[in-house]
Amino acid sequence: MSNLTVIAVLLILMGLAYQLGTTKSSKQASRAARDKTTPPMHSRPHHHGALVAFWTVAPALLLVLLWSWFSPWMINQMLISQLPEPMASFSGSELDAILRRVHNVAGNFVAAGVLADWEMQAAQYYQEMRALSQAIMVAAVSAAAAAGLFLSYRRVNPQLRARNAMERVIKGVLIASSTVAILTTIGIVLSMVGETLRFFQFVSPMDFFFGTTWNPRFSTVGGGDQGEFGLLPLLVGTLLVASVALLVAIPLGLLTAIYLAEYAPSRLRSIAKPVIEILAGIPTIVYGFFALVTVGPFLASLGASVGLDIRATSALTAGVVMGIMIIPFISSLSDDILTQVPKALRDGSLGLGATKSETIRKVVLPAALPGISGAVLLAASRAVGETMIVVLAAGNSPVLTANPFEAVSTMTVTIVNQLTGDNDFSSPQSLVAFALGLTLFAITLVLNIIALLIVRKFREQYD
Repeated sequence: MSNLTVIAVLLILMGLAYQLGTTKSSKQASRAARDKTTPPMHSRPHHHGALVAFWTVAPALLLVLLWSWFSPWMINQMLISQLPEPMASFSGSELDAILRRVHNVAGNFVAAGVLADWEMQAAQYYQEMRALSQAIMVAAVSAAAAAGLFLSYRRVNPQLRARNAMERVIKGVLIASSTVAILTTIGIVLSMVGETLRFFQFVSPMDFFFGTTWNPRFSTVGGGDQGEFGLLPLLVGTLLVASVALLVAIPLGLLTAIYLAEYAPSRLRSIAKPVIEILAGIPTIVYGFFALVTVGPFLASLGASVGLDIRATSALTAGVVMGIMIIPFISSLSDDILTQVPKALRDGSLGLGATKSETIRKVVLPAALPGISGAVLLAASRAVGETMIVVLAAGNSPVLTANPFEAVSTMTVTIVNQLTGDNDFSSPQSLVAFALGLTLFAITLVLNIIALLIVRKFREQYD
C-alpha cells in the first residue's frame, strides 16, 4: 500500500469519524432537550464531529509524515550493513553512487544481464526492507487512527468544549501555515545570499553592479577564464521589456476597467470580467510561442513596410506579448478599486451638472488613483520577473541598448542560461545566477512594498 493510498484511506476515515461524532452529539443534544435534568450541550454537533475527525486523523497523518522522512534513512543504513566489506566502508559520493545503483536495480531500471551477485542480493534485501517498512507503517497508522477514534469518540459529552478546542486547532493550523511560508521565504533568501557572497569572492561587486559588458566565458571544473559580469546590460534589457509591457497593459487594462466599472451592464460585466481574467491563467510558454511564431514576424513585416528595422525577436515583441499577459492584473484590480469609490462622490458630481465622462475623469479616477497605482506596480513586478516569454521572444542578446527594436537579454533569461549546461556549479559562471536572482528579488520586493503601501493608504481612506 503506497503512502498516497494510506492518505486516501485516512481521508475516508476522517469523514466516517466526523459522522460518528456528529451523530453521537446530536443524540445527546436531543436527550438534553427532552430531559431538563441533563446539562445542555456546550458546543454544536458539528464541533464535536470535527474534533473527533481531527483526533482520528492528525496522529496517524503525523506518523505517516515522520515515517516517510525517516524510513528511507533507516533502510539505507540497514542496506549498507549488507554490502560487501570493501563497499560498506565507503563514504560520501562513492557510497551514494552504490546506493543509487542498488535502488535502480530494485526498481528494474538496470538490465539483469550486467548485474553482479552482490547487486542482486542487495536489491532483493532492499525490496524486502521496503515491503516490511510499508507493512509496519500501515499497521502503526491503523492503530493510531483506531486509538484516536476510540478515545475521542468516548470523550463526546455535553460538557466537552469542542468548539473552543477546534478554534485552537484552526488557529494552530493557520499559525503553522504562516510559519512555513515565512520560513520558506527566509530560506530562499538566505540560500541566495550565501551563494551571492561566494560569487563576490570571484568578482568585485563594483564590477558586477556597474559593469557594462556581459560576457561570462564557458567554464568547466577547475578551469577557464572568468569573463565579464556587468549587470547593466541585463538590467536595462529587463527594464526595457517591462516598460514596453506596461505601455501596452496600462491603457488597455485601465480602459477595460473603466468600461466594466462605469458603463457595462451587469450581465455583460459578469461575463466579460472572467473572460479577461482567463488571460492570466494561460501558461507563459504558450505566450512565448505565440510571440515567436506570430507576433514577432508580424512586427518585423510591419516595420519593413514603414521603413523600420524591427527584429522578429526583440524587446518590442516580448514586451507587447507580456503586456497582453498582464492586462488582467491591471484591469481586475483597477475594476475592484473603481467600484469601491463611494457612490456619493459620483452623485455629487452629477448633481452639479457634470457629464458621466467628466465625473470619471475628474472625480472617480483621482479618488481611485492610489489603488490604481498599486495595481500598476504589482503588474510591473510581475513583468520584471517573467521568464518564458523573454526566453523565446527577446532574442537573448546581452547588449547595452535602449532601442526596443533590437534583441536584448533580461536577468531571468540569464539565470536560466547560467544554470543549464555543463558549467561547474562552484564557478562564477554558475554562482552569478544567484547574484542575479537576489538582485531581481530586491527589485520586485521594493515594487511590492511600494504597491502595498499605496493600496493600504487607499483602504484607510475609504474603509
